[in-house]
Amino acid sequence: MKKLIDYYIDMDEKAEEALKKGQYLGKGHNGIVYLLPDNKIMKIFIEPKVCLDEYYIFKNVSTSKYFPKTYKHGDYYIIRDYVGGERLDYYIIREGMDRNISINLIKLIKEFKRLNFKRLDIRCKDIYVQEDKSLMVIDPKNSYSKEVIYPRHLMKGLNKIGALEEFLYVVKEEESEYYNLWNHRIRRYLDKNIK
Repeated sequence: MKKLIDYYIDMDEKAEEALKKGQYLGKGHNGIVYLLPDNKIMKIFIEPKVCLDEYYIFKNVSTSKYFPKTYKHGDYYIIRDYVGGERLDYYIIREGMDRNISINLIKLIKEFKRLNFKRLDIRCKDIYVQEDKSLMVIDPKNSYSKEVIYPRHLMKGLNKIGALEEFLYVVKEEESEYYNLWNHRIRRYLDKNIK
C-alpha cells in the first residue's frame, strides 16, 4: 500500500511559480525533489528540522567544488543547483572501477575532513560522477552531527558491486594511513554483518 504524504509549504510567489513549472524527479525518506526550469532543483522536506540541517551543511560547504550551490531556503524547502552526471554505483557497474574514480573518492573524504565533518562517510547513491570523472555530493546528511571515522557506507556500497578491492588497492598505494584504518574497519564490519 502506498504511503501518501501531504505537503504544505509557505514560499514566496517566485519560488511557487518555479515549482509549478518544475518536473518531478523523485522522492526519498526526507522529501521530494523537483527540477526547476532554470536548471536548479527544489527539495521539499517533510520535517523543517531536516531542511534546516541540510541547508546549514550546504551553507558551510559553499566554497567546496564537491557540492552544489544553494540559493534559497524556507522552512520546508531548499533551492540549489541541479547535479547531473551518473550515480556512482551505476557508473561503476557500467564502466568499472578505475584509478581516477578511486583517487577522487579519497580526495572527497579528505575534503569532508577539511570541512570539519564528523561523518567521514557517504552512500554511493549520493555521489554523482561528472563527465570529467569529478564527483558531486547531493545529500550530505548528518555531516556535523553523527561521528563516523571512516567511509563505511561508501565501502559497503563498493563491496556490493564488486569494486571494494580495487578501491582499497588504490587507497593502500596513495594513503597508507587511511588504508590501515579503512581496511581494518571494513573487514571487521563485513565479517560481522555479511555471512
